[in-house]
Amino acid sequence: MSGLLTEMAQTSLARLEAARAHETEQALWSRVIDMPPAPRLALSSEGFDLIAECKLHSPSAGDLSANTTDVESRVAAYGLGGAAAVSVLTEPKRFGGSLAHLAQAVRVLTPLNVPVMRKDFLVDPYQVMEGRAAGAGGVLVIVRMLDPGRITEMLDCAAMLKMFVLVEAFDAADLAVTRDILKTRHGRDEQLLIGVNCRDLEKLSVDLARLGEVADLLPQGYPKVAESGVANVDDVRRIVDQGYTMALVGSSLMNSDRPRELASELLVAGRERAIARRAARS
Repeated sequence: MSGLLTEMAQTSLARLEAARAHETEQALWSRVIDMPPAPRLALSSEGFDLIAECKLHSPSAGDLSANTTDVESRVAAYGLGGAAAVSVLTEPKRFGGSLAHLAQAVRVLTPLNVPVMRKDFLVDPYQVMEGRAAGAGGVLVIVRMLDPGRITEMLDCAAMLKMFVLVEAFDAADLAVTRDILKTRHGRDEQLLIGVNCRDLEKLSVDLARLGEVADLLPQGYPKVAESGVANVDDVRRIVDQGYTMALVGSSLMNSDRPRELASELLVAGRERAIARRAARS
């Protein structure tokens, strides 16, 4: 693992131990099973969808809160702009996030029927349950951080809680692990998205070319998510041409003073390109 992922895994484990000391797994489970269901992730038949991200800080981009008066207004703009889901960072040390931000987003987006995804460096199914207890309808699972057995446990927990999972890979090796895990899950009642993060975890830079380099290695039959570096309509058209059906967009939306309009523009560009590609093949 890179230095950042190692650091994040260590701090995540410390947060897990603190949470367990405060609330047993059994007590957490009791809270979870009393939760009303989260909105389901619904994907468009037009061939492209957006996961819009709310994060107040980033190790690479620094403070991202300048155009955000509050979490509620930002995520509401995403939902009204057509996002299929909203990702909320809950990692506190490097991303300025919290489970309270997640719960705030849930309160705003549930009436819009938009699910919220807990984005964090999760290391244990307990943290999946934490997300559900805060109202999340989905979670991020980072392949490189976990052994296949733990990934399977977290996918099983999410499926039991009717949560979607964004399974995140960084390269061909991660995708090979992902494909092996997916072979064991045929026929399960679950909603999995397979994402490629094109960020260099050492330099924290992004390289959109990496998305194209591994596009053919993504498992078939699952929504394909381009993560990091997608900033404008040209980027969206490019990734759609590479076979991606979703994009997770964070920094460009956070830096925008018109997030609803930008989200809508990205969606329109992606769907127009996807429809044109289908027409060209027919």
